[in-house]
Amino acid sequence: MAKIGEFLVIVLVILAFLLLLGGVGIYVLVKLGKKAAVKARQATARISTHVNAMGTGDAAEVERLRLDLRREVTLTRQAVEHAQSLGWGLGDLPRLLADLTAQADVHDGQLGMYAQQRRLSPYVDHATLDRLREHQAKLTAMCARIRADLLGDQVQHTSTGIADLTSRTDLEIEARRRAPDPLDEIDELYRRSMEERRDRP
Repeated sequence: MAKIGEFLVIVLVILAFLLLLGGVGIYVLVKLGKKAAVKARQATARISTHVNAMGTGDAAEVERLRLDLRREVTLTRQAVEHAQSLGWGLGDLPRLLADLTAQADVHDGQLGMYAQQRRLSPYVDHATLDRLREHQAKLTAMCARIRADLLGDQVQHTSTGIADLTSRTDLEIEARRRAPDPLDEIDELYRRSMEERRDRP
């Protein structure tokens, strides 16, 4: 009887453990499913933006503006991350980039809304489109200015490194040259003086 009770306890412990593992597995699968759904939604939005940008008209132009803005922000983020990985002092630039990215996301949403409305309605709001273009130009110009500044810093760092390397190379080459032997110089002077005596009448 005691052996049966112990056996039941072991079976119940194993079942509880399996239930716990199953619960953890389901939790992980739900989390992964949510992440996959978000990624799929983002990929679908990107693909639809690319497809819509291939058309003609205002809606396609706005979709192209969205693609341009995303590319500019991505390039700027990569430039800032590269500078950070090199350990450059960037000051408040990463925070500025975060604010710029947030504003670009807002602008992207506005462009998407305008493009959707433009595809569904034949009536065009030219004033809003002009303002969206103006905002687009300002945001992309800020991205370009940040990248240009970082590239200037990179070129400055590189030129400093090249100058240092050039001076070290000159010193190393000079150090490797064999110092002239004073006896050889004396022999050369003696030989010249003898040749000059012979040349005299």
